[in-house]
Amino acid sequence: MERISWDQYFMSQSHLLALRSTCERLSVGATIVREKRVIAGGYNGSVSGGDHCIEVGCKVVEGHCVRTIHAEINAILQCAKFGVPTEGAEIYVTHFPCLNCCKTIIQSGIRKIYYAEDYRNHPYAIELLEAAGVEYEKVELDYLHIDTGIKEKITLMTKLIQELEAQGVEEEKLRHYREQINDLFMHVE
Repeated sequence: MERISWDQYFMSQSHLLALRSTCERLSVGATIVREKRVIAGGYNGSVSGGDHCIEVGCKVVEGHCVRTIHAEINAILQCAKFGVPTEGAEIYVTHFPCLNCCKTIIQSGIRKIYYAEDYRNHPYAIELLEAAGVEYEKVELDYLHIDTGIKEKITLMTKLIQELEAQGVEEEKLRHYREQINDLFMHVE
């Protein structure tokens, strides 16, 4: 049996963290690593105790959801909260970090970013990373096949069932569709 590489191992953890995301627009996960040890993880979601996008919708201002704290920030804040230094660490992120996350990563002392997917890679973010000597490398997840769009699929299925219900489709047929959806998504309620 072939061992999974460190990059694939940590990127897999970031993809698993992304499944905890509460933002409807994009599910992102981040894992901070120092000396091949996980020191923190984060996903994009609301402030502790606040309303979640999946419950009340996104709060979009100028094209950005302001309700959401990004995964990278959540992971760095977790380190700050528990007194874990980030100096010299690496971060594995499911998507290329936004400009503000790149600035925070630089300020936190993280020395390398691994990301799985390009996502609105901001030219100024790249300029700042290079000026600060923070390396970045694309590492696509190829070892595990995690369905990172599962929440979006469940949301779509739920909307389709509601539309069928509103159109008066018989209850027996709806029950059959619900059972199939539950079987596909491991008994999601």
